[in-house]
Amino acid sequence: MALFTGALPLVPPATGPGASQQDTDPNIVALGGGHGLSASLSALRLLTSKLTAIVTVADDGGSSGRLREEYGVLPPGDLRMALSALCDDTDWGRTWRDVMQHRFRPRSGPGGSLDEHAMGNLLIVTLWELLGDAVAGLTWAGALLGARGQVLPMSTVPLTIEGDVRVPAPDGGSVLQTVHGQARCAVAGSLENVRLLPEAAPACPEALTAIELADWVILGPGSWYTSVLPHLLLPEMRQALCNTPAKRCLTMNLATDTKETSGMTAADHLHVLRRYAPGFSVDVVLADPASVPDRKEFEEAAGMIGAEVVLGKVGASGRRPVHDPLRLATAYQDIFGNS
Repeated sequence: MALFTGALPLVPPATGPGASQQDTDPNIVALGGGHGLSASLSALRLLTSKLTAIVTVADDGGSSGRLREEYGVLPPGDLRMALSALCDDTDWGRTWRDVMQHRFRPRSGPGGSLDEHAMGNLLIVTLWELLGDAVAGLTWAGALLGARGQVLPMSTVPLTIEGDVRVPAPDGGSVLQTVHGQARCAVAGSLENVRLLPEAAPACPEALTAIELADWVILGPGSWYTSVLPHLLLPEMRQALCNTPAKRCLTMNLATDTKETSGMTAADHLHVLRRYAPGFSVDVVLADPASVPDRKEFEEAAGMIGAEVVLGKVGASGRRPVHDPLRLATAYQDIFGNS
């Protein structure tokens, strides 16, 4: 702490004609991880200055996995991506976004100790070591980037995802095999009996407070079992999401039949949430029409969790199934305005 003097630097408030609009901006909390959460944050930061990202902390692959194992810290990768998504479209914001996302790669020959590490991961871990506090470290990182919003971990300890997957048995039938870790679960196929370890892990107190004070809570898009579902598997967070007076919006993925959700339809995704969190209800489910071929089945599944279905083209043009920030922002704005 002796390295720092004065108060924590905060992003300066907006000035000018639009500054007074901040008082009426909705207070929004977005939950998820990875590219899915980045997509929703890139859209939501266009709509409000009161934005909090709550990020999964179960990653055990790549740079995050190495730092987690070597230093015993929260995996920083998804937190880094959320901070980068909150950067302004200014020279400052774009530069720091690129710095955070930069990966070290050898020009030739064998890789060194920095090989494949993301610069932002190293910066975040440095702040954690100096400050001894995960939330304070992320706040300092956000101030440096000029991030328009705050980023919080879903838990104060690293989490591990486990699940069971059916594999062929010697007798021609099938047996359940346990898959351990987010990286392996993400490519295992349709999972069963998904769980978080440690089972009674604490939720981040600041994240619970943000959920309680929110006007809207946005869950998804993202990898269903490893980015979206974990928020409902953590007991304290599940309770907060069930009890919050905020309205809840679930954003569906553009591609449903992935390595992680092999053979699943969009309706099956909703059944998964219902199974693991029967007390969790949703006000609005947002989906791109192209990802919902059986609309009746999907609407029935949404009704089971109390949700109205809103269909809108939110995918980007092109072959890759990624959300377009402007289209997604327009859809969110319509949903918030009609509430």
